[in-house]
Amino acid sequence: MDLMIEAVIYGITALFVMGTLVVYIRKGQKASDEVRAKVKTAKELGMHEPISLHPYINLSSCMGSGACIRACPEKDILGILDGKATIINATSCIGHGACFLACPTEAISLRIGTESRGVELPHVMPNYESNVSGIFIAGELGGMGLIKNATEQGIQSIEGITRFLSTVPKNDTDCDVLIVGSGPAGIAAALRAKEVGLTVRIVDQESLGGTVFTFPRQKVVMTKPMNIPGYGKVHLLNTSKKELLVIWEEALRRMQISVEEGKRIVGIAKEGSSFQSEVVGGERISSRSVLLAIGRRGTPRKLGVPGEELSKVTYKLIEPELYQGLDILVVGGGDSAVESALLLAGDNRVSLSYRQGALARIKPDNRTRIDSAIENGKITMLFHSQVLEISGTEVKLSTNEGERFLANDQVFIFVGGELPNAFLKETGIEVTTHFGKTVKKHTK
Repeated sequence: MDLMIEAVIYGITALFVMGTLVVYIRKGQKASDEVRAKVKTAKELGMHEPISLHPYINLSSCMGSGACIRACPEKDILGILDGKATIINATSCIGHGACFLACPTEAISLRIGTESRGVELPHVMPNYESNVSGIFIAGELGGMGLIKNATEQGIQSIEGITRFLSTVPKNDTDCDVLIVGSGPAGIAAALRAKEVGLTVRIVDQESLGGTVFTFPRQKVVMTKPMNIPGYGKVHLLNTSKKELLVIWEEALRRMQISVEEGKRIVGIAKEGSSFQSEVVGGERISSRSVLLAIGRRGTPRKLGVPGEELSKVTYKLIEPELYQGLDILVVGGGDSAVESALLLAGDNRVSLSYRQGALARIKPDNRTRIDSAIENGKITMLFHSQVLEISGTEVKLSTNEGERFLANDQVFIFVGGELPNAFLKETGIEVTTHFGKTVKKHTK
């Protein structure tokens, strides 16, 4: 009898385990099918292949824990396919590296470019010095655009600059280090330079914050706790652009550093043991070293059409709440254009002009929101259209149906930026196209 009872118990246990296993397998298969469908859609929309810094998954090490997916603040960047992690919407990856840090088996590294799509980056050595002795590079230009990563690079670059300056005789220059760019890397570098006793000047062709400054005021900046020289450790998560700028302004004030805004450097020349940097307008700044902390977006790309010089034309949206009851045209098909159109749509008559026939390279959430806004008539979508001329009261467009005139009060243009490659090459800095270069991997 005891043997029979034991057999029944074992049988029930086996059935329970088998049932649980079947449910688990079916659930995994269903999840894999969903991810497979998402990958297929991403490939059709041209969103599967990464365009910048992105995670690379070593499938032999991946155990499919899903930690990377849970850590990623973006949606549908990664998924589990047949028990292994895979990239879905690679073009939406912002390279923050949260997945890299979360992976329990160290199966993820961060790479620039792929085997088929290269990314141009300047030559940078481990101490952040370029191939031109005395010119250093940190932040987005060197491949690290996330705020925390760029901040760390800015701090570390000053260590390399300090060692370099110890080998260079002091001379009569305006400063020990000229920092070009006031984004996360530039600000952190300026603060650290002041901490270690270097004289520093920091210039920006636009305003304090660099690329971050151009974000709409409501835009959330995804970041992590980090140390800011002269300020201390700050815990930032889902922090708005305005809050981050306030922290930077306070840190700079404490260290008595002023960002010289509206100064665009157009040339850097080595003269003896110092550098002469030329500013638009004729000013020259002499320094013992230079740190380039500029973004990869460079100078906003223009359309080159009549009327583009009018004051109503701009290339960034900072305070959308100031625009009320206007006829607005937004030009572009990327996330910046879509997000700006959505922010402006509530109290204005907004049209979105794009030369292609589909918005192929935008984040999934933006796609859902823009499709809804178009369907509900909040935004007029103008595919296969290009601006021909801008006047004080209207905009002339070319479309598949012929020329079209729109009443207009304001134009926002988001068609990318002129990468600073020409400037770098004129300075003597080598620019190389990288195909799948590993820029960060786990080390024990």
